[in-house]
Amino acid sequence: MRTKEGVFRSFSSKNCPKISTFDKHFYSTNMRDIFEKVTKNMGAIGEHSQDAHGYFTFPKLEGEIGPYMTFRGKKLLNWSLNNYLGLANHPEVRKVDAEASAKYGLALPMGARMMSGNSDLHEQLERELSAYVHKQDTILCNFGYQAMVSAIDSLVDRHDVIVYDAESHACILDGMRLHIGKRFVFKHNDIADCEKQLQRATKIAEANGGGILLITEGVFGMRGDQGKLKEIVELKKKYQFRMFVDDAHGIGTMGAKGGGTGEHQGCQDGIDVYFGTFAKSFALIGGFISSDKAIITYLRYNMRSQIFAKALPMPLVVGALKRLELMRNHPEYKDKLWEITRALQSGLKNAGFNIGDTNSPVTPVYLNGSIPEATNMVQDLRENFGIFCSMVTYPVIPKGMIILRLIPTATHNLEDVKYTIENFSKIVGKLKNGDYNKAFAKVRVDL
Repeated sequence: MRTKEGVFRSFSSKNCPKISTFDKHFYSTNMRDIFEKVTKNMGAIGEHSQDAHGYFTFPKLEGEIGPYMTFRGKKLLNWSLNNYLGLANHPEVRKVDAEASAKYGLALPMGARMMSGNSDLHEQLERELSAYVHKQDTILCNFGYQAMVSAIDSLVDRHDVIVYDAESHACILDGMRLHIGKRFVFKHNDIADCEKQLQRATKIAEANGGGILLITEGVFGMRGDQGKLKEIVELKKKYQFRMFVDDAHGIGTMGAKGGGTGEHQGCQDGIDVYFGTFAKSFALIGGFISSDKAIITYLRYNMRSQIFAKALPMPLVVGALKRLELMRNHPEYKDKLWEITRALQSGLKNAGFNIGDTNSPVTPVYLNGSIPEATNMVQDLRENFGIFCSMVTYPVIPKGMIILRLIPTATHNLEDVKYTIENFSKIVGKLKNGDYNKAFAKVRVDL
């Protein structure tokens, strides 16, 4: 139920679905039911699930992937998909995807690669990816998130120390949860603080007989700014460490040939372990890790998420090969992405919007306001202006801040950019006038 303060009402146990209980005979007075927390504390985001699900969270975008998709029966201009190069509905991609599915089905290869799931095509894709990102060898991974977690777990032991950027993605943070050794965080893109943490890490690594793994990102997916990879590589002249870069948003979008942020900054050789995903520029699923041959061989035989998981299905491998071919041979896709990116970002700046320090296609628009104001504003954008974009609020960012996150693609056009900027100016005017403090007409979030 919408309150006059905004879209969300507080979540309480009476709103929560009933949970089956155990026979009281088995309860201990010194224990609690482990499921108690789901009725008492759903989490900072989950507490709003009753009023947000299906609209603000878990929305359903329907139709062919592109700049215009259908949301709850309405065609909206969509800025929320990481289809950077527009490959999702490229006719050659769709053709190859369909043919590979018909030829191989989704089961082949049937097994983990180490046991029974390897193929010439898997190995071909690894070779071609290695060449694309200028590394000796590559291992394919079923999911990008899973790969980062598992690779971190494989590369460090209790004697080693991890140093990482404060804005690192959740997959990096979850990977570090498995690490039982020391870890130090440096302020986001702050090279002086990075060096300070390397000094601390060096003392511990020397005492323990361990090493240092520094983890950062090529492009930070929330802020859109590039990691200071070149400056960090320079620190190798003073400190002994290995560098692991998550370049999920950089592969395909950065660099002269789309080879990533290290290529763009001219320091790819200094990156020891390079990660890329298929879930963004490739418009697919899965990921890969590239490094020296010895490191990749080690990961093949020690990375538990791949050793004990079924290999990528053949249609995904064939599809990735086709997408990689298009990325290599058609630089105009990346050029078009950057044409739209520059028009969007310069237009927003000229209109007085704060887009932070982004120097990638990721375009955050920073506003001030409460969560109820944010939800009312996003509802207005979708229902009355026909624009769909992602909303980011507390607890992902500090209270009182709102980010509207825009992802330009090669399939958007300049008219889309113009329309968006004009209407963003209108909604910001309404935000400043306090219009979004009022209750909007309630929308059914359970549709």
